[in-house]
Amino acid sequence: MKKVTFIHAADLHLDSPMVGLNHLPKSLFKKLQESTFEALTKIVDSALIHQVDFVIFAGDLFDGEDRSIRAQIRFRKEMERLAEKNISVYVIHGNHDHMEGNWTQISMPDNVHIFSHEVEVMRFSKNEGVSVHLYGFSYPKRHVYNQMINYYSKKQGADFHIGILHGNLEGSSDHDKYAPFSLNDLYEKDFDYWALGHIHKRNILNVKPPVVYPGNIQGRNRKETGSKGCYLIHLSELEADFEFIETSSVIWGEKTIEASSAASFQDIYLLCKNLIEENRKDNKGIILSLFIDNIYLLPQEMKSILNGELLETLQEEEKDEEEFVWVSKISITEKINWNRDQLAKESDFFHELFTNTDQYDMLDGYISALYNHPVAKKYLDPFSAEETIELAKEAETLLVNLLFKQ
Repeated sequence: MKKVTFIHAADLHLDSPMVGLNHLPKSLFKKLQESTFEALTKIVDSALIHQVDFVIFAGDLFDGEDRSIRAQIRFRKEMERLAEKNISVYVIHGNHDHMEGNWTQISMPDNVHIFSHEVEVMRFSKNEGVSVHLYGFSYPKRHVYNQMINYYSKKQGADFHIGILHGNLEGSSDHDKYAPFSLNDLYEKDFDYWALGHIHKRNILNVKPPVVYPGNIQGRNRKETGSKGCYLIHLSELEADFEFIETSSVIWGEKTIEASSAASFQDIYLLCKNLIEENRKDNKGIILSLFIDNIYLLPQEMKSILNGELLETLQEEEKDEEEFVWVSKISITEKINWNRDQLAKESDFFHELFTNTDQYDMLDGYISALYNHPVAKKYLDPFSAEETIELAKEAETLLVNLLFKQ
C-alpha cells in the first residue's frame, strides 16, 4: 500500500520580539525569546527521528516582513540538518512574512522549496515509486483578501495531492479574514490532505479528507494558552494517522484558586505556592494568569494582595528557576452584584460611563498613536471586533467594581 509520512507545522513566528514582555527577569525573557527557535529544533529533531519524507511549513515562518538575519540563519541551519538526510521541505509565506517586505535575503539549501506568489504545483517522488503533488502560494503582500482557493486545481499524475493554504475558515474565528475559504471549497478540490496555517489554535476540522490547523509552535502571549506544536502525519490510500508533537518550551495558561476557606494572607500565599508546584513541568517554563475566587479577608490583609505584594513575592521566588512557573498577573474575582440597566437609570454618571463603553469604535482613536508609531506598527495587528468588545467590558467591570469598593 502506498503511503507518505510528513510533518505539518505552521505559524513559527521565528524571532518574535515578544512585545510587552521585556519586564520579565532577564533569564526568563531570554528563554521566551529563544522559545520559537527551540520549537523549530524540536520539529527538525522529530522529522529526523521519524524519518519523514518531507516537512510542510504552512506560512508565517518569520514574525515580520523585515525578517531578521538571525532568524534566517537559524532557519537555514535547521534546514541543513534535514538536507543531510535528504528530507525535502515545502514552504509558503503568510501575511506576517509576505514577499513584499524588505530584507537581506539568505539563500536556503536545495531541499527547501518555496512557493511563489501564485498558486503552483510542486512534485515529490519517493524511491518506492510514490509521488505527491503539493499545491500552494506565498502571500505577495500582507493583506490577501481574495479567495485564493479558487486557483487550486488538481493536477493528475500523482498518488497523493496535498493543498497548503495560509488562510481563514469563513465564519470560524476572530482572526483576520485572509485568503478565506469554506470546507466545501476544500472538499471540491478532491485533495488527500489540507495543510492549513494562520489560526494559532490547533484544530482538525475534518478527518476524511484531513483538514488540519496545527496551530502555532510556541505561544507568545496570554491568549495563546496550552501546549503548542505540529502534527506528524502518516498518509495512506485508506486513511491518515495524526500524532501531535509538542514543541513549546514555554507554556501560557490560566488557573483559578478557590479561596473561600482562606482566613489570612498566609493562607492565600500557601494556596498560590501549592498551585505553582502542581503546575511545574520538567524542562519547561510556565507563565500563568492567576484568578482568585471568593476571597474574604480583613481590609489590611486584602490590601497586601491588591497593592501587588503577593504577586511580587511569588515572582521573586521564581526569577532564578530554570523550570519556572511565573505568575504574570493576579486577578481578584470578587463577586459584586450590580445591575447595569438599573445603575444607568438611577445615576447620570453610570449612564454616561456605560454609554462610553458601548462606543467600541472609539478605542481606535485612543490607541492610534501606537499603530502610527514607525516601529510599533510593524508588530501590531488590529484588534478584532470581539477583542474590542472584550476590552471595553473588562474596563467597565473593573471601574464599577472599584467604585463600589470606595
